[in-house]
Amino acid sequence: MRSAQLTLCAGVVLAAVIVPAPTALALAPAALAPGAVRDNEESHGSVTVTPSTIAAGGEVDLRIGICGGKKAIGHSEAFSSPAHFHPAADGVMFAEARIRSDAEGRDYGIHVKCEDGSGSADGNVTVVHHRVEPTAPVRAGGGGTAALAADTEGPGTPYTLIGLGLAGVAAVAIAGRSVRKRRGTTH
Repeated sequence: MRSAQLTLCAGVVLAAVIVPAPTALALAPAALAPGAVRDNEESHGSVTVTPSTIAAGGEVDLRIGICGGKKAIGHSEAFSSPAHFHPAADGVMFAEARIRSDAEGRDYGIHVKCEDGSGSADGNVTVVHHRVEPTAPVRAGGGGTAALAADTEGPGTPYTLIGLGLAGVAAVAIAGRSVRKRRGTTH
């Protein structure tokens, strides 16, 4: 009896999930492929800039999700030349742009237009005067604590003398044992 109720409930849940899906797809013509545009409608998107803050003379990566995988051109006062977008492997449009070496430190607008006129996108890039310097990594594991734990003088004289004494005792013990073995006495 319990398995029949469980089967019935599972069937109801499955029907509730499956039946509305085709209906929703039929009623939603906006469910187009990413970046696709309906006839006579211009699409507007945003430009993703990586890195969004860069020094003059640097290079940025630009990504847009419009133009349906075709070509686009991006313009900005910060760019040394227009950015030409081409389809990327992940389905978006990709371009690289070099920032002018004489660009002032401020925010610059970016405007991208699809070559076929089907859409446009806008974004921003921030140019800074100074070059971003990377921070040096830690010198050793443990967050740099190895430099604090290391002593520049080594173990010191007392430990050296103890080590030499133990090595001498070991040498005498081995020599004494080998002499006894040659004589034939093991006691």
